[in-house]
Amino acid sequence: MDLTTIFKDVQTASKSLNKVTDSQINNILNSLADEAEKQVDYILSENQKDLDKMEKSNPMYDRLMLTEERIKGIASDIRNVATLPSPLGRTLKETERPNGLKIKKISVPMGVIGIIYEARPNVSFDVFSICFKSGNACILKGGTDAYNSNVAIVNIIHSVLKKNGLNENIVALLPAGREATGELLNAVGYVDLIIPRGSAGLIKFVRENAMVPVIETGAGVCHTYIDEECDLTIGANAIFNGKTRRPSVCNTLDCVLINEKRLNDLPFLCEKLATKNVIIYADEASYKALEGKYPYLEHATPEHFGLEFMSLKMAIRTVKDIHAALEHIAQYSSKHSEAIISTNEKNIALFDQMVDAACVYTNTSTAWTDGAQFGLGAEIGISTQKMHARGPMALEELTTCKWIIKGNGQVRS
Repeated sequence: MDLTTIFKDVQTASKSLNKVTDSQINNILNSLADEAEKQVDYILSENQKDLDKMEKSNPMYDRLMLTEERIKGIASDIRNVATLPSPLGRTLKETERPNGLKIKKISVPMGVIGIIYEARPNVSFDVFSICFKSGNACILKGGTDAYNSNVAIVNIIHSVLKKNGLNENIVALLPAGREATGELLNAVGYVDLIIPRGSAGLIKFVRENAMVPVIETGAGVCHTYIDEECDLTIGANAIFNGKTRRPSVCNTLDCVLINEKRLNDLPFLCEKLATKNVIIYADEASYKALEGKYPYLEHATPEHFGLEFMSLKMAIRTVKDIHAALEHIAQYSSKHSEAIISTNEKNIALFDQMVDAACVYTNTSTAWTDGAQFGLGAEIGISTQKMHARGPMALEELTTCKWIIKGNGQVRS
């Protein structure tokens, strides 16, 4: 498969974005939000074609499913992006050298961003709006499971761009199948950045096969440690919210680490989980503490630790103290989101210092890891790496910089 023509067209379109004003971008985003709501029946009918091919028991089913309410939420998010300040043209640094040279560092678009994602058609709207607002063109490579939904969404985006006199190649959707993914990963000279959103397997594949620079996002193996000194009500609420709010997303709680001195409190901490039929895979000590007191209990195996469940399942492991909890997290964390429930300030400080993750929480749920919840307005994903961007990737993280130097005839000896 040769997709070079598509890559060239998107690259050309990306350069035309340099002439589009922020006011024009905002007007187009608002028009897109309006059109998404008008075309809700078309979107849902195409989405249903995808849903009909997937078992409802599949953890990805909820991610794939669009509803009228969700489309209204997507439209609201697009309008919100239009209200955000432009990340472009910001002066990041400015100085005048002794020789009179005036040097300024400013923010500019990345250029062409390739997004590889799985069965989440809402990402097509989200990615376009954030890339467009930050002056970037984008190439979308959605999963085969959501192909009909993605085609419908990109058709709507193209129609809005065309109505507003812009090059519709500002966004392109690649064909389904792994061959197109391989072409995108090797589009050196056409694509400036690849961002994978999805499972650990997808991210691993992209990382190992990409010739284009990659920012890793998505995979979340998230822990909550219940310290010896803690507020049990806060702990119970953090566990329930972290596990059950949206089980299929990356900030969902996967493993509770319980201090051995709080094992008797485990039935209280897990009580609300039973109302959502959460299956718990417990190690030997926590199994004994829950046996006969929790209805959906299984014995944990080594494979359950370090696993991103993406469903109403979670693991529990008993640890001796905070040091053992930190060792477990260091071994199994995906460096996404980690939490401690504690009233011991010394232990909280140690947790903050030692945990290597994009987001580290105290006395709350990991479910907060989200660009909008952080006040960033929107995000393209949660970066779990350390280069350029970490944590929620919002508009500023989709820019790079260039240096502008003004002289008056100076030459270098």
